[in-house]
Amino acid sequence: MSEYHTPVLLEESVSLLSIDPAGTYVDLTFGGGGHSRRILSALGPGGRLYAFDQDRDARGNCPDDARFHFVESNFRFLRGALRLRGVTCVDGILADLGVSSHHFDALERGFSFRGDAPLDMRMNQRARLSAAQIVNGYPAGELTRIFGDWGEVETPWKVANCVVRAREKAPVETTAQLVEAVRPCTPRRDESKFLTKLFQALRIEVNGEMEALRMALEQSLKVLRPGGRLVVISYHSLEDRLVKNFLRSGNFSGEVATDLFGRRELPFEVLTRKAVVPSPEELARNPRSRSAKLRAGVKL
Repeated sequence: MSEYHTPVLLEESVSLLSIDPAGTYVDLTFGGGGHSRRILSALGPGGRLYAFDQDRDARGNCPDDARFHFVESNFRFLRGALRLRGVTCVDGILADLGVSSHHFDALERGFSFRGDAPLDMRMNQRARLSAAQIVNGYPAGELTRIFGDWGEVETPWKVANCVVRAREKAPVETTAQLVEAVRPCTPRRDESKFLTKLFQALRIEVNGEMEALRMALEQSLKVLRPGGRLVVISYHSLEDRLVKNFLRSGNFSGEVATDLFGRRELPFEVLTRKAVVPSPEELARNPRSRSAKLRAGVKL
């Protein structure tokens, strides 16, 4: 399990769930199972945990525990998948967003720019769209949108034009070929940061990550019972902004609605006025946790 993924902000996130031993909980991002195992350790015999993961590789990490139920699905189908299993409301939902260490370390999956592998990036390997199809098939305008919106890359049109020029000579099919294709517009001082943003943008587009997060957050309000808790760990500003706004207002603009009498209609009591971040000790143990931000709320 530890080789697959080291759970981030483990004690902080599970503590914010305030687990009822007899309650029903959801881990939206099972991965290596670290958070799930910690939740199970706090549950009693009557408790239940439903863990989502669309990657079949994660199934090998499932604990042998009658209280645990693995759901091989994208968490965008949260409500429907629970209803199929006879669950209409839950006491807490935990999501550790982003990419597991397993995906970065398994170079053949194409998530990392360190090494040479097919441009894949599919978390669900049964999905049709791969990073190679985007790089070689999307028009320059769409590539510009992706690099700008999902990667927050500076001058995304220049990066898109680099990709288009490269693919006109030969298809860009591997991670190393993509790194070479964008070399003319790669800053020398911040090469690693630039490539991280570029690969993040493609990964988000391949897996529809932002749409899936919006769908899961909206459904969380429908499946959480009053007093239930939503706990989310995000890893970049796009995710964190969505989570922060949703906890504050129940929508993604962050604008709080009012009723006919001018009273604010708040969906959650926010438990984290400022995002919780890893301690210096955790950063030393797990440098990949450095960008993590934890936010939580109680459904009103």
